[in-house]
Amino acid sequence: MAWKRQYRCLSCGYETWSYEGRGLFRQEITTVTCPDCRSIQPLVMGGIIADVAPSFRSEVGRLCLHCGSPNIRHWDMKTCPRCHGQMEKTGVEEFWT
Repeated sequence: MAWKRQYRCLSCGYETWSYEGRGLFRQEITTVTCPDCRSIQPLVMGGIIADVAPSFRSEVGRLCLHCGSPNIRHWDMKTCPRCHGQMEKTGVEEFWT
């Protein structure tokens, strides 16, 4: 089962979705941030695709989906990538299996 939650920055109003859980093909969905384009995005790892493409087994060597930067890192679920303000859950969530 997986879900997504919406977050909003209390300082600048930046909004994003955080995807968590496991996808249809057993892949893990984690949320990363890119300091170069100042975005938050999902990153798919593991599952069936990792059996065919070993580069999908971890965050190592992965690139930002928006700008291609190699500087992505795991998002702490608190810090806004745009202004470094505090991000908060908006209460909007969606679940799927």
